[in-house]
Amino acid sequence: MSTIAEIEVPATEFALWETFEAVPSAMFEPVKIVARDKSTAIPYVWALGADREGLEAAFEADGSVGSFELLEDLDGEFFYRMEWVYKIRALAQMLVEGESTILSARGRDGRWEFRLLFPTRDSLSATYDFCTASNFAVEVNNIYEMEGTRSGRFGLSTEQYEALVLALDRGYYDIPRRIDIEGIAEELGISHQAASERLRRGHKTFISNGLNWGRTAGDGVLSE
Repeated sequence: MSTIAEIEVPATEFALWETFEAVPSAMFEPVKIVARDKSTAIPYVWALGADREGLEAAFEADGSVGSFELLEDLDGEFFYRMEWVYKIRALAQMLVEGESTILSARGRDGRWEFRLLFPTRDSLSATYDFCTASNFAVEVNNIYEMEGTRSGRFGLSTEQYEALVLALDRGYYDIPRRIDIEGIAEELGISHQAASERLRRGHKTFISNGLNWGRTAGDGVLSE
């Protein structure tokens, strides 16, 4: 079964670490990353939170940037085609040998966050072993199976998914509400407190694994 892993790596272990130091307010949202080989990646990246002059001066001085080209300037949001070199070996390993796909990525505050799809749990384990053997500082925040249901796309448990769908169908999110938490609890056959906690946890999981990542795969997000 396909497996999704959410990981973080410090920019010092990956790309744009000098840019983050020079422009700490900058945030980067790649919308596509292609591994050219095991030492070079070609990302298409949105850059936000800094002016163009400051960004490009930082790119010029950044040892992880082989080249860059501005493709779009949309009211202070800049879209670049870049070439990342040097410390991207682990990413290339994930894409080329681990058969993984980057579902979403974001760089901010000197760190990179990735949401990766692996074809099997074994391929994830092999990639993690590679990172460990290479002394690549990867922090795994979450791992869950890509189930054949809508709930599996966002890491929701079956109980959380059922509670959220019931709440939506019964009008819990309508204004005014057509059902309260007591009604949800009664239909689920659980206590008021359990229903409330299930909804809260479901909301947090859904947002963390979906909405917080901004652009989604439907917007052309990262692929091998």
